[in-house]
Amino acid sequence: MRRVLSASARGGTSDEERTPALESRDSRESRESRESRETLRTEFPFELPRGYVDDDGTVHRSGVMRLATARDELIPLRDDRVRENAAYLSVVLIARVVSRIGTVDDIHPGVIEDLFASDLAFLQDFYRRINAEGHTRAAVTCPSCQENFAVDLAGGGRPGES
Repeated sequence: MRRVLSASARGGTSDEERTPALESRDSRESRESRESRETLRTEFPFELPRGYVDDDGTVHRSGVMRLATARDELIPLRDDRVRENAAYLSVVLIARVVSRIGTVDDIHPGVIEDLFASDLAFLQDFYRRINAEGHTRAAVTCPSCQENFAVDLAGGGRPGES
């Protein structure tokens, strides 16, 4: 007959004998882990400087860009248009991560091609900020008083509006 020793007889502690400090540390780590998962921001609103003009002539300025995945950066490298012209990479990549511009939610390279150059440049910079730098703030200088400050590019309004 085998004899099974209790946890305390083996030198360990049973669940009932666990110290409050250990439970506190475990629950704190679990809570912090849960909180960090819950607060990861993956979508960022933006406001285009000029706006996308659809086939009906409607201008769409507000949109949403999501964080890029490794797949988002790898898949465009297989695209024939990118192989022929490396500059087209940003068009395909931006089309993969922009989920909406105004009421247009079918975003594809053709939509990005039809953007004004200033809007494409804005989205390229926005992509870099949220994926490489982890934020949407930009350092700017007031043209009147030369004071330096930061603006949040994902803010609701356009620069200069209140």
